[in-house]
Amino acid sequence: MSREAMESRKPVRVALLQAGAGRDRDDNLQRQERLFQEAAEQGAEVICTQELFAAPYFCQEENVEAFRWAEAIDGPTVRFLRKQAQGAKAVVIGSFFERRAPGLFHNTAVVIDPAGTLLGCYRKMHIPDDPGYYEKYYFTPGDLGFRVWPTPAGRLGVLVCWDQWYPEAARLTALRGAEVLFYPSAIGWHPHEKENEGAAQADAWRTMQRSHAIANGCFVVAVNRVGREEGPGGRAIEFWGRSFVADPMGRVLAEASGEEGVLLADLDLGRIEEVRVHWPFLRDRRVDAYGEIAARYLG
Repeated sequence: MSREAMESRKPVRVALLQAGAGRDRDDNLQRQERLFQEAAEQGAEVICTQELFAAPYFCQEENVEAFRWAEAIDGPTVRFLRKQAQGAKAVVIGSFFERRAPGLFHNTAVVIDPAGTLLGCYRKMHIPDDPGYYEKYYFTPGDLGFRVWPTPAGRLGVLVCWDQWYPEAARLTALRGAEVLFYPSAIGWHPHEKENEGAAQADAWRTMQRSHAIANGCFVVAVNRVGREEGPGGRAIEFWGRSFVADPMGRVLAEASGEEGVLLADLDLGRIEEVRVHWPFLRDRRVDAYGEIAARYLG
């Protein structure tokens, strides 16, 4: 696309659906449907849910009963998302617990066009295993690589939650042509850590994703869940929300509070060309010197 064509593109309106989730799947879907309707009424062209929006965050413990939340890619949650895309006439990005085959599960995001057609999916590549985030018990690491989809709203790349801490994931997605990186997420505080570490943790999360926008000269859309979800033994996670959108210079264009709702932002995709001309990070990469990045450790 020429520079003139880039500069003439109209802004793209994105909607971030930030909500809580409980143990009633139907209630979770109804809650999201209200947010989809609000986003559509506000003219959203891309609508993105939080991570695992149709389920509670069951990864607080290793519990075989939680596999009941998993679905095939043609199951009810993806059918719901396809219906919402058609109703809103928008591109929809949604995250769900995929049952790929017996005993094989992924943390998956789907991309659906305004006609309700499933364009494809991304399977979360980086899987955490920390207190309260026992995702390795449930999810097989993704095997589709880093992907980008051309859509009526631009070239969109999708990564999921823990992926957001890895500059390699953002870079490889951007190198495939992504203009916007979407990060459906479920991140929060352990209540006993909040007083001493909470502010630093939330700031690190925000800073890391802003850095992806700057380093790659693209937009970043981070969509988080909200609410306190109880775990085993009296433990809990307080999901902090604070979904936000950053432009190619890392400026925060819109940011949510810790409450449920829809966050809107208008993305001027023509800014990508302008910023990359003045900050030519992709031009100046020493691709001849990076072979060792594939090593686990070089110390």
